[in-house]
Amino acid sequence: MTFVKDAHRTATTIMVRSTSSNRISRSRDPYYELMRRLFQEEATAMRANKFLLMVEERQKAGDPIKISEWEDMIKQFNINRSSFYSMRNKLLGAGLISSKNKEYRLSELFSLDLVDMARWWWTAVIGSDPEKL
Repeated sequence: MTFVKDAHRTATTIMVRSTSSNRISRSRDPYYELMRRLFQEEATAMRANKFLLMVEERQKAGDPIKISEWEDMIKQFNINRSSFYSMRNKLLGAGLISSKNKEYRLSELFSLDLVDMARWWWTAVIGSDPEKL
């Protein structure tokens, strides 16, 4: 039997907005806007937003969230174990967080992958000068 916490981390779908008014950088709450692009349900996006902020705060404080704290997380979010791990796996799959050394940390993978995709799209598909990116 496979448990959700051990599920294979797959690619994550992210919604791309078409208008400049929907840019994350123009939002009052960029984390929330990013979570709305990853999660279909409002409640899950809000929990993911809160979890991501917790990961960031604890990492900056030098006390990263431990993987073993999952029970505290499900109590705090008032969700079941599979909902927590489903949310967590989506954040891992997108490259926003990592789970190294039994701790959750912010990851650079998300940024690196987006920059790589943007460069490829700009140059290979659109045919624009890479210097103008």
